[in-house]
Amino acid sequence: RRIPAAGAVKRYVASIVRATHPDAELAPPSARKYVRYGSSPRGAQAILLSSKVRAMRAGRANVAFEDVRAVVAPALRHRLILSFEGQAAGVVADDLLAEIVQSLPPAKNA
Repeated sequence: RRIPAAGAVKRYVASIVRATHPDAELAPPSARKYVRYGSSPRGAQAILLSSKVRAMRAGRANVAFEDVRAVVAPALRHRLILSFEGQAAGVVADDLLAEIVQSLPPAKNA
């Protein structure tokens, strides 16, 4: 828990979580169409803590953007509630999350 995460990394995590909400400005079109409820702030906590563990296991002293990207799906897949359209279309939460991460490069949040 003591592994530091830079402010830019924390803002990136917050942007990802906000983008899971269909009414958010950052949400990509697929999230707007297929998500009914996005992640709560607990999702951001899960991403940060998992990222810290990943950084520590890699022998790094701080969290990198790559750590965040690697843990988004495991931390958030069960926190998204798909809309009826999303369920009917067979949308997979991991695919939506990958699109969200792709739409939010870390440089925008630095």
